[in-house]
Amino acid sequence: MRAPLRFVVLCALVCLFASASFGQAVSSAIGGAPVDPGYAQKAPKSVSSVSLGLSLSSVVLDADTGAVVGGASSFTATGSASPVNVNPLCQPTNDDRLQTNNPLPNQSNIDGLITLATFDGAFTAQAGPSAGRDFRFTMIGNDPRLGHPTVVPACLDEVSLQLLNADGSVFTTVPFAPFEQGTLESPNFEPLDYRSGAHVQYADAVHRAQFFNVMKDNWHTVLMPSVTNRTTITVPFFVNVQLSNGTIVQARSYFTGTAADGSTFVLMLSPLFNFFFDNEVVNQINQGNFVTNAVNMTLFPNTFLFSLNANNPNVPGSCCTLGFHTFFRDSAFPESRWVTQYASWISPGLFGAGFQDVTALSHETSEAFGDPFVNNTTPNWQFPGQPATSKVCQANLEEGDPIEVLANATATVEVKEKGFHFFFHPQNIPLFQWFEMGATSSAIDGAFSFPDETVLPHSAIPCPQ
Repeated sequence: MRAPLRFVVLCALVCLFASASFGQAVSSAIGGAPVDPGYAQKAPKSVSSVSLGLSLSSVVLDADTGAVVGGASSFTATGSASPVNVNPLCQPTNDDRLQTNNPLPNQSNIDGLITLATFDGAFTAQAGPSAGRDFRFTMIGNDPRLGHPTVVPACLDEVSLQLLNADGSVFTTVPFAPFEQGTLESPNFEPLDYRSGAHVQYADAVHRAQFFNVMKDNWHTVLMPSVTNRTTITVPFFVNVQLSNGTIVQARSYFTGTAADGSTFVLMLSPLFNFFFDNEVVNQINQGNFVTNAVNMTLFPNTFLFSLNANNPNVPGSCCTLGFHTFFRDSAFPESRWVTQYASWISPGLFGAGFQDVTALSHETSEAFGDPFVNNTTPNWQFPGQPATSKVCQANLEEGDPIEVLANATATVEVKEKGFHFFFHPQNIPLFQWFEMGATSSAIDGAFSFPDETVLPHSAIPCPQ
């Protein structure tokens, strides 16, 4: 399945990159053409379908999915699933004061699944063609009506990139290390004060805002981060991809530029990234670094994805994907599920709307909380800010998506403690009440978005018929 950008009105990048000269932002790097940062939808993956240990010089990748479709003299899918559910490398550890007293078990509440704790709920659509229809959802954590915290490990796999020249020599290495402290001290893991609670993490604050009027006050879903792996992926200059018509082309794998803070940013061909991501996740599962009772995060340094330009494979297509979330499964019963996500650190000045630092990580983490198995459906809603007749629409509970297209997409959150002071830019998140299409909201303060409750002044507009 293709991982398309969720906001589908994207520019085509038609300017050639010059490797030695880049501006302060991605747009100027491509001669001033506009760039739309966004996110992708990635289908769940069976670990047994992933081909491990293959050399990219000998294989052909599907132009949409990144799956291996040929080129090797012989290949079989060799991924396997580790039965490990708890690993000492990814256990709850944090130096901050979090709301973790008297926790409920972090274990599957769904018969037949080995995964993290989830609870179910539902809402009724109040407008549009789906009015009166019930929409069920599954979210991470235990039932808010029961109260008590759920402590969920966050297993972090930090990926650096070694970029190769066309002759196979090393062009440069792009490390994740400069962004490790900022990630760990960010609102995603740092307890801060919000209207929905004191000393809470960002996704927990959003979660509590949605269920504020039905939850018990001690209800929390707490992430305990642990860096379980640091790895370097080697990226070739070219890769062979197969188009939908069967034609095999050699495509440019990546382009680079320099951000305002001096960091290197990387634009990577989406199907190649999918190949890397699938292999990396399955490797981490097999090594026990990713576990079923955790939110497993694969983190990249300023790494954004572009689509293949089939007409000119040496020029990028539409850009730029900043993250996605999904899950991996095995073929056993009970079925093991590993909730996973990719998110990139974003240096300042690359994109508009305040997209920087942990915008992508906050977006994907909040969405994983709200739709861990990427199957929560909603009435078909129109993206905010579109003309009345626009059919730029979506019909799922991807809670970050409606706001990502707005000029005020992000919030500014200060983290200040001994030896560390930083202003972060997590994304404002629509609350599930927005998707109900009702006149009022049952969330905190009657809001439709959080923490900035003014971003969405009313609920979703049904997609025009």
